[in-house]
Amino acid sequence: MERFAFAGRTCVITGAASGIGAALALDLAKRRAVLALVDKDADGLARIADLARRTGAKDVSTHVVDLGDGGDRVDLATEVAARHGGTDLLVNNAGVALSGTFEQVDMKDFDWLMEINLHAVVRMTKAFLPQLLSHPGSHVVNVSSLFGLLAPPAQVAYATSKFGVRGFSEALRHELSGRVGVTVVHPGGVRTNIAMSARISGPDVDGEQAAQLRQFTEKALTLPPEEAARQIIAAVQARKPRLVITGIAKIADLLVRIAPGRYWAFFARGIRKQGF
Repeated sequence: MERFAFAGRTCVITGAASGIGAALALDLAKRRAVLALVDKDADGLARIADLARRTGAKDVSTHVVDLGDGGDRVDLATEVAARHGGTDLLVNNAGVALSGTFEQVDMKDFDWLMEINLHAVVRMTKAFLPQLLSHPGSHVVNVSSLFGLLAPPAQVAYATSKFGVRGFSEALRHELSGRVGVTVVHPGGVRTNIAMSARISGPDVDGEQAAQLRQFTEKALTLPPEEAARQIIAAVQARKPRLVITGIAKIADLLVRIAPGRYWAFFARGIRKQGF
């Protein structure tokens, strides 16, 4: 497939009110893209849309949608087609986080996370696929995670969802080869709200444990979302099937391949050296 050009192309971005989604919206605005921005945060969405218009976006629409609601997702695809005439790039970026071991976690919380992190990605892609197939050279970006490469303890729900995004993306890429490009993204250590606002699930998770998790997260998140957005855009342009962002994620990817049964012992040792 030819390199992806953004000017005048309609780009749908979920989770666009903050973090990587907002950074993508503003970077694509500079490239004169048409933007359909999606988030449940109406105020944050309006702010990013205003910035995108002033930055140079050819057109911007906002869609206040709860991706946990299946009906909203179907209506969204119809709205975008009516407003912009179809979709050229779909970025499934929205996500939530949940901490707690499998024994601790409440299954209602587990299901809530799976609905947003995995099922919404699948169903958004299904809803927009007819539009993507009718626009030659279109592309899908699905944002997985470092935890779609490795699965640490106390992240069982999140890792389950992100491994699911990875598998879905790889299978979809093989099915759509030559018709729609697919890139799966594995960020690690990007400074966004998702980790800092993670839901702590289960009555057995004490306050000290939650505070330690947030402290570690704060220290680990170092890469600006603008840099992550730049790398994602370059990957789409080059039609890369897979993008691993940050050195720690690349090390993790290699380590899992080399020592699939022992990689967590190496990571746990590194975490302890950081004082956790």
